[in-house]
Amino acid sequence: MKTRLLLLLSVLALVFTSCDETKKVLDTAGSIQLSGTYIVETIDGAHTDATNITITFAALDKSVRGNTGCNSLFGNYTLDLYALAFNDIAVTEMACEEPIHIKEQRFLAAIYDTGSYTFDNGLLTLFSKTDRSQLLTAKKERNEEN
Repeated sequence: MKTRLLLLLSVLALVFTSCDETKKVLDTAGSIQLSGTYIVETIDGAHTDATNITITFAALDKSVRGNTGCNSLFGNYTLDLYALAFNDIAVTEMACEEPIHIKEQRFLAAIYDTGSYTFDNGLLTLFSKTDRSQLLTAKKERNEEN
């Protein structure tokens, strides 16, 4: 009886350890896939009409930086399979003209509300953590797709 129990516990430990290692591999692959610079195309379904709203992911230290159209942002991100969250985001405080300021506020609201993402054919889509609605889409810069 003790042998069976010991064998069962050994098998369960192996299964749980294997799952944890598989998750680590998938998280690393996802982080590497995200690495690069993206040009934001839409926020809340509306086109940005600007190429200067960007977000850049660095897989090595899981940092993020970008440009809101007026100010710079920087911070960190966490990735858990398809869950994505931004942490410790800081933004410079330059004064912006009203149309740019409004886009900046919508972009930052999307970053703060992000809970998950998809990445398909160079298109990054961020989804809300509250209701899974689409927050923004961004196209990966061509020179970084490889």
